[in-house]
Amino acid sequence: MAAEVADVLDAQREEERGKAIRALLRYPLLTPEAPDFRLVRKHQGWLTDWFAREAGWQLHADTAVARLRKVPSRHVDGTRAAQTKGKVAFSRRRYVLTCLALAALERADSQVTLGWLAERMLAFAGDPDLLASGMVFTLGTREERTDLATVAGLLIGIGVLNKVAGDEAAYVSGSGDALYDVNRRVLAVLPVTRRGPSMVEAHDLYERLAAIIEELVPDTEDGRNRLIRHSLTRRLLDDPVLYYRELTEAERGYLERQRGPLLKRLTEATGLVAEVRSEGIALLDPTRETTDLGMPEEGTDGHATLLLAEYLANHLRTYPGTAVEADQATSEMERLAVQHRTLWRKNASVPELTAAAIHRLVSLGLIRLQADTIVPLPALARFGFADPVIIGKKDA
Repeated sequence: MAAEVADVLDAQREEERGKAIRALLRYPLLTPEAPDFRLVRKHQGWLTDWFAREAGWQLHADTAVARLRKVPSRHVDGTRAAQTKGKVAFSRRRYVLTCLALAALERADSQVTLGWLAERMLAFAGDPDLLASGMVFTLGTREERTDLATVAGLLIGIGVLNKVAGDEAAYVSGSGDALYDVNRRVLAVLPVTRRGPSMVEAHDLYERLAAIIEELVPDTEDGRNRLIRHSLTRRLLDDPVLYYRELTEAERGYLERQRGPLLKRLTEATGLVAEVRSEGIALLDPTRETTDLGMPEEGTDGHATLLLAEYLANHLRTYPGTAVEADQATSEMERLAVQHRTLWRKNASVPELTAAAIHRLVSLGLIRLQADTIVPLPALARFGFADPVIIGKKDA
């Protein structure tokens, strides 16, 4: 009986740890209001060691916040823009405004209004370097005030601001204001850098991104292998698909030697399922707790995306290695819109549906855009349907 109880407790502990890992992968910043914050705190020591060993990621957790400092393996993925409840990806302007807002909050009192925050941001926006880059922020238009309200919504969502009273919509319309508490504990753990941006001399965006998170490792075989292992693990945990063709020769060689033990450690700890194909590897989540972008999804957009994926997958099977003209995808969506007009929402626009479907497929690593063409990638074949093959003779 004691052994059975111990087995049950061990299984429960492993399940809790896996759930905590999945929560942190999906939400790298958790506050006590989050459902899985308690699990992260409960297994904090083990999680800290696991993330550091497997991915080289640091985990900070205290009574006010849990922050997984995820460092991406690549800096050229433009598909993971910040979003608010409206699901509209952040523009360059909104990113700049977010940085200005955070800079203002560093010098703020414990409570601020949206109007006060706007005034401080206006002062920062007058910086000559910002103006020279074409970033102009005056709050003179409703669009600019909407951008400010959207930034405030993002900061509320991640816990930097806690709304006390008022409404952002009232500020946008000029009929009111909003009051917030500033959560300095959350504000302090937001940066994920190893060097201060002011210490970096590079001017190119991607060079700067690489420089501020550059990892210093010993120039030894063990140090190089650890760096490769961390890079592969980050891509397996953070990217929808890892394609072998995208790896360096050293990474491919390491993966060929260590694939079994590496995947065993990751799947046992996370509860994810490894799908290994000749073209690459994907870690799938049966719980769907780790993904911010699922497929398939319900609704018109989800249905349209799935049908376009099937069309592109059939093209991949019939004409492997060839691209699809973007106009062909639009024409297919027009045909689908007519075929399913009684099922899809009436205000669905074919160009918007096509753009949304293509963005989702790119984000999931299922296609690649190349000039004005769409290149179907191997993982897209999961959404295609071939004719059934009957094996054996049916009994009389």
